[in-house]
Amino acid sequence: MKAIVATKYGGPEVLKVQEIEKPAPQPNDVLVKVFVASVTRADTMMRTGKPYIGRLIVGLTKPKHPVTGTGFAGVVSQIGENVTKFKVGDKVFGETTTGFGTNAEYVAVKEDGVITRKPDQLTYKEAATLSDGPLTSMNFLRNVARLLPGQKILINGASGSLGTAAVQLAKYMGAEVTGVSSTANLDLLKSLGADHVIDYTKEDFTKARSQYDIIYDTVGKSSFSKTNKSLKPGGAYISPVLKAGTLFQMIKTSIVESKNAKFSATGILKETELRALLNELLAIMEKSDFKTIIDREYPLEQTAEAHGYIDKGHKKGNVIVTVDHLN
Repeated sequence: MKAIVATKYGGPEVLKVQEIEKPAPQPNDVLVKVFVASVTRADTMMRTGKPYIGRLIVGLTKPKHPVTGTGFAGVVSQIGENVTKFKVGDKVFGETTTGFGTNAEYVAVKEDGVITRKPDQLTYKEAATLSDGPLTSMNFLRNVARLLPGQKILINGASGSLGTAAVQLAKYMGAEVTGVSSTANLDLLKSLGADHVIDYTKEDFTKARSQYDIIYDTVGKSSFSKTNKSLKPGGAYISPVLKAGTLFQMIKTSIVESKNAKFSATGILKETELRALLNELLAIMEKSDFKTIIDREYPLEQTAEAHGYIDKGHKKGNVIVTVDHLN
């Protein structure tokens, strides 16, 4: 089968199109024919092997799993002998977390992993993106921030995959939402329900007088120390981007501060937790006008170009690669 392989860490150029053996499903595996896969900022960071602490999970000197990609949507083509929850022909989507392997024509996933049937109202392209930004933001808003109705939340990097999902989820949860982005994306944030928008090219939110219960820094461009004055007493700075300074502030604030810095690696949560979050996300989508924003799509063979585009730091919403053009 055709797959995108990275045998070393580095820039987009390390991603190569190769013909490799199709995975054989183990007794508890579901073999998925991939139609669409997501390409995320997390994927690009794991491609570089930075931050270095992440290599403890993904491989010390080179990628432990050379086939890239984590989010997928497709159809079940084969099942292991012990599989009972899925059948051949089921339309599915999900996430392989630290197992990678979705930038390929086929991927094997444990039936008890992060995989579920695709609702009919979702396209494969939409479904492939849900286990990245939306699922991560569900974890941060629900479990990390414990966001409550009426609270004020500022979302930094609000026009990206995590940000566009967070704006909509925070509004659904009853929060007052402020989105921070560039000039070109302010109308997008308003269309997604943001109560207030800040153009970071013209205004530094950390120097304004407004204060928030939660500052969700989806892109890790700020820090707890920079945003401290913008947090209310008891407030929290939360970010999925791991930095040494964030770790230090997490320890320090847990001991001596009324305000907190918090980090979570959504991809290493237990699969039962991730499935629960995914099911809650789907329930919210059924009850609301949740929009999936897809900025660009590339054929599988151009996955390196997709990484290069994300590296520029200007994407809106999600980037995907199409693996099978017949879906």
